[in-house]
Amino acid sequence: MSSQTESQKSSWQKFPSVDFFGVPVLKVNEQQCVQVIMDELDSGRGGWCVTIHLNMLRQITLDPEIKTLVANSTFSIADGMPLVWASRLQKNPLPERVCGSNLIYTLSAEAARRNRSIFLLGGNPGSAEKTAKILEELYPGLNIAGIYCPPLGFEQDLGQIATITESIRSSQPDIVYVALGFPKQERLIALIRHACAKTWWMGVGFSFSYVAEEFKRPPIWIQKLGLESLYRVILEPKRLGKRYLLENPPFAARLLVWSCLKGLKWKNN
Repeated sequence: MSSQTESQKSSWQKFPSVDFFGVPVLKVNEQQCVQVIMDELDSGRGGWCVTIHLNMLRQITLDPEIKTLVANSTFSIADGMPLVWASRLQKNPLPERVCGSNLIYTLSAEAARRNRSIFLLGGNPGSAEKTAKILEELYPGLNIAGIYCPPLGFEQDLGQIATITESIRSSQPDIVYVALGFPKQERLIALIRHACAKTWWMGVGFSFSYVAEEFKRPPIWIQKLGLESLYRVILEPKRLGKRYLLENPPFAARLLVWSCLKGLKWKNN
């Protein structure tokens, strides 16, 4: 057992978590997540936050390599209403959904206020540049440490990996947003995060395209109802139809039933 006192703990360790098939998800709201990352930066500690939604959780449970990858992050948060609903069924409710597409705004706003720097890695060609410009306009004084959009197939190119690593090492950003999709972005973070030990890393998936307005985010009411995935299927049926219409629903049912049973066990105890 750790001998750390409460005051010596990293700020994220002071929060409990909810278990989803052996994957712990931190019980924080969006503002608490931002505060944790900023407190860790102030303490000179880097880290890695994984934002988990239903499809990611499905892949984690199916692939031991991906599960180990996520387990090696600092902590995970719930980027999906199905996880929030499942936590309620467990009688261990998460406070809210905390998604990367929102954190990119709130975390950048706090970074600007505290004179912290960000690096934008990935996205479609041109998306990171547009995103950086919009964030700078929204949050005056925000320090953009760097931008890099690797070419397709970069993960198979050791030269490209070295270029990415050196770009980040030379700029020493406080926060790196990695927009390459899961689990590619997580694999890259695990591979290169050693280059900046005091930096915070976060995979943000599709977020650059949202910020850059290449794709419109669904209305808030759709997000609150947990229908954002369906909205994306309508936008990209060929790419996302199988995943969200055939693969995710059975897993969602399994998760909710498992959570109900866990909640009943908690009640009986």
